[in-house]
Order: sequence, then C-alpha cells, then structure tokens
Amino acid sequence: MRLTDDLENPKAILFKGWLFLLLGLLAAGSLLSLCFSWQIMLLLGITVWAFCRWYYFMFYVIEHYVDSSFKFAGLGSFVGYSLKSRRRGSE
Repeated sequence: MRLTDDLENPKAILFKGWLFLLLGLLAAGSLLSLCFSWQIMLLLGITVWAFCRWYYFMFYVIEHYVDSSFKFAGLGSFVGYSLKSRRRGSE
C-alpha cells in the first residue's frame, strides 16, 4: 500500500476516525491545560463547531443545494470550484 492509495479497509477507516477524535481531544485538552478559562473553553468550542459546519457546507451543502454537478474531493477541489464560480459570476 502506498501513501497515495485510498484507504478501503473498514476497520482501518474506523480506526483512523477514532484517532482523529483522540487527536482533537488531546489538542483541546493541552490548549486548555496551558491557560484554562471559561472564555477560552467557550471560544475553542465555538471554533471547532464553526469549522465543522464550514466543512459540512463545503462538501454537502454545495453539492446538494447549490450545484449538483460539484463533487467534493477535498479542500483543493472546493477552492478550485470557488475560484471558477467567482470568475463565472464576474463575467
């Protein structure tokens, strides 16, 4: 298996998902342990929530409600789509 191959094993995919959760919890916990305050905890929660919603917007909302021809293939595909849409709108 090369690093550029798609991950197809369901157990490996689930393991990777749990590792992302663990990484996020460790990062948030480390940040809060450095300088805990309720304001920082609230802002960190809002930040995580907002970025999750942005990601959902990029891959689901655009494809299902804005442009059904758009197929999300990563952040780069969304940037390319946005730049093409902006050029089309200005012409």
